[in-house]
Amino acid sequence: MSRIEQPQGARGSLKWIQRACNESWPEFERSILAQLTGAQCIDWRSPLKSDGYAEYRDADFLDQVGLSHLAGDLHAYWPARGPQWDALGRTDRNDVLLVEAKAHIGEMCSPATAAGPRSRQLIEQRLDEVAGRLGAREGHAPWAGHFYQLGNRLAHLAFLRDRNVPAYLVLVNFLNDTDMKGPTTAEVWQAAYEVAFHVMGLGRRHDLSRYVLEVFPDVVVRQQTLVAHLSLETQSATQISNNAADTISK
Repeated sequence: MSRIEQPQGARGSLKWIQRACNESWPEFERSILAQLTGAQCIDWRSPLKSDGYAEYRDADFLDQVGLSHLAGDLHAYWPARGPQWDALGRTDRNDVLLVEAKAHIGEMCSPATAAGPRSRQLIEQRLDEVAGRLGAREGHAPWAGHFYQLGNRLAHLAFLRDRNVPAYLVLVNFLNDTDMKGPTTAEVWQAAYEVAFHVMGLGRRHDLSRYVLEVFPDVVVRQQTLVAHLSLETQSATQISNNAADTISK
């Protein structure tokens, strides 16, 4: 299946990306829009509560972002059961946002591809093509076995960019998720990516780097904001009730 319903997230990146795409979280969206000159808003296509928090891959992910016409090209480019996107969106200037979300560094250590021989051959070919295009140094670790998830996301970004789609890979790295013992600063996440890219043979600057956005939403700040808003609403409701009581007593 290319549409995979998810439970309502109770913890970790599943919880926070669902909240980010379904509830008002201005700071989260602003951190993305600030890197997209001229874009003012994001229309999230997944994971939506009204759609069972479904995540998408293969031709179905293209459908979600209005790129159904590329389904044939994608089928030829990558075998079935490709990347399952944590979130998908489009901006008001038509950027396509492909989101990978993390709440702790362990999530970066994805397993190697489990594809069968024929599919693996095509996957390795595509990953090698992208690695070469991005100037990966000679002798780098094979992407099909090391940081495979990050590698296949870059490959799909390349696929769309090569077809003149204004696509961006958005790496959402949540801060202060104490349940998951996640990083508390952006610098810790950035250091982890430095290690990953070093293993993959990549520098921080390459042919696709301008289309890779990194954001660091703070879940503690988010919770504090919600508590503050709830307190204001409670105070307002109490004041209205008191005013009504005063009016009645008069």
